[in-house]
Amino acid sequence: MKKDIEIAQENEMLPIIEVAKKLGISESDIDLYGKYKAKVNLKAEDFDDKDGKLILVTAINPTAAGEGKSTVTIGLADGLSKIDKRVCACLREPSMGPVFGRKGGATGGGYAQVMPMEDINLHFTGDMHAISACNNLISAVLDNSLYQGNPLNIDPEKVVWSRCLDLNDRSLREITIGQGKKINGVERKDHFCITVATEIMAILCLSKDLEDFRKRVERCIVAYTYEGKEVTVKDLDIAGSLCTLMKDAIKPNLVQTLEHTPVLVHGGPFANIAHGCNSLIATRLAQKLADYVVTEAGFGSDLGAEKFLDIKSRIGGLTPDAIVIVATIRALKYNGGLKEDELQTEDLEALAQGIGNLDKHIDSMSKFGVPICVAINHFESDTQKEIDYLADHVRSQGVDVVFADGYMRGGEGMIELAQEVVKLCKKETHYHPIYDIDAPIKERIETIAREIYGARGVVYSEEAERKIAMYEDLALPICMAKTPNSLTDDPKILGRPTDFDIHVRDISLSAGAGFLVIYTGNILTMPGLPAHPNAIDIDIIDDKIIGLF
Repeated sequence: MKKDIEIAQENEMLPIIEVAKKLGISESDIDLYGKYKAKVNLKAEDFDDKDGKLILVTAINPTAAGEGKSTVTIGLADGLSKIDKRVCACLREPSMGPVFGRKGGATGGGYAQVMPMEDINLHFTGDMHAISACNNLISAVLDNSLYQGNPLNIDPEKVVWSRCLDLNDRSLREITIGQGKKINGVERKDHFCITVATEIMAILCLSKDLEDFRKRVERCIVAYTYEGKEVTVKDLDIAGSLCTLMKDAIKPNLVQTLEHTPVLVHGGPFANIAHGCNSLIATRLAQKLADYVVTEAGFGSDLGAEKFLDIKSRIGGLTPDAIVIVATIRALKYNGGLKEDELQTEDLEALAQGIGNLDKHIDSMSKFGVPICVAINHFESDTQKEIDYLADHVRSQGVDVVFADGYMRGGEGMIELAQEVVKLCKKETHYHPIYDIDAPIKERIETIAREIYGARGVVYSEEAERKIAMYEDLALPICMAKTPNSLTDDPKILGRPTDFDIHVRDISLSAGAGFLVIYTGNILTMPGLPAHPNAIDIDIIDDKIIGLF
């Protein structure tokens, strides 16, 4: 089969004006970014109270074997379009960190892709740059205030706002700034995080509009004074400049699938170190424009889906109508102990050993009161015996299972899943978050650890205990920062482990976004590059990009 980029480059796109018409969007309501990309100027508030059905696509824990959650999301949207449903997909914007690192992009694969994939995976419409500039302007003004006599009485050792970059660069995790001459500023320790882990990204994705963005960003805590008083962005008096930088980035981006299904791609927080969902602005707008909205949340259901249901839906007043859990036979065999080079061979014993990981995700998602089904994402190496075994096992759990073949066949291979989703959406949803927002912080954390991860308990560091005492009165959602590769906080433990503890080492307050970030294990907010990064393989020859997946 051809590479993803080859399939994409051979595809003929529709002018984005024509794609917009499928959703009833006129040319006057979009800002064109070339022929195939546009910013949408409409808001959900411009429409009546009617909302399209909201379908969340999630998955088992990611493995080196591949799961294809984004591919299923895109393929499902095409499948719904194939059965004559008015549909819009909502996806996150890729970070260039993984694009040039190891993981790759986020535009799907095979014959279930979003176009133009090269643009989306690279600079797109400039949203990531705007977010980075917004974040780093705060740092620049803060350090300038320190240099210009420190009128806010900031303690340089208690600056909590970090700079950012939308690339993987481990050398910037811990740095010293202001070195050398006095004119270089106040010398202090600083650090970088990746753009998609910043609070600015979270605020973009949880804001209702630019005015809401302004209110949220003003609440961001950037430092503490020598007396321990909070210093916020409002104290820096730069909210106007920050909103000016974000005036275009706040608008959703309209693109299309290979089959010309409309897609809103907007916002891109990681789910392991942030809340892992596309923007509320895009999701709420899509529900007004389409009868069915298909969206995804990062990594496995223990991270992205939990945060979609406990953070995004709670803050945004969303009510999901259906949840699709994606699994692959390859990934389940990997969870069962097989090595990556052994996955091509039929092995029912390894499948049986690894299937517990899927069982836990089914169990976790069933606790939110939303109808669910399982999609088996097809790989050529899947045997009929393995397919039958997995399907029978899932049905024995009382959950419907559908074979999904969007990668190989596009929307045509997703019709069965589309029909199943339509059937699920006719059921009554009883959506509810998994924890009470007014419960003690430890109870909120431990509910997630116990009910979603299957943990025995939670162990807190002294620093975490101190922060809990500091934030105990804050009734905010919890954003867990945890490895995506395991239900535990140890990435090496696969399957469905039992009798384990989650280790909380630190807690931070994202006052603007409106949640508490709980750091577990050794999770990092600035990834590093692998020994052979994708950056080595990417090139442009005769104005044609190669090596981009």
